[in-house]
Amino acid sequence: MAAELHVELVAADRSVWSGEATLVVARTTSGDIGVMPGHQPLLGVLESGPVTIRTSDGGTVVAAVHGGFISFADNKLSLLAEIAELSDEIDVQRAERAFERAKSDADASAERRADVRLRAVSAH
Repeated sequence: MAAELHVELVAADRSVWSGEATLVVARTTSGDIGVMPGHQPLLGVLESGPVTIRTSDGGTVVAAVHGGFISFADNKLSLLAEIAELSDEIDVQRAERAFERAKSDADASAERRADVRLRAVSAH
């Protein structure tokens, strides 16, 4: 059995995903980071971006995450996000409309959120 870490992805309003994984890749203010079992303890600030979780059973979970914190210690990884949604929960057409609307309104923050949602869907 491969080494595993326990992952908890939590948004402000709900638990989004929980389980065992072999690798998690997330974007922090310091850049992208990959966390595997045995990684050094860390605490960081999450940037908006897709989070990729390689599950212990060989699957992949991708989530669009908008801000928050990442914490790792004792093979337990916590992703505490302001907003998070799994790629299979994302309505692609709605995200595309939101992206176009944000571009036309010059709303950089809404454009970024819609872009992250679309990247999460395409990454999965």
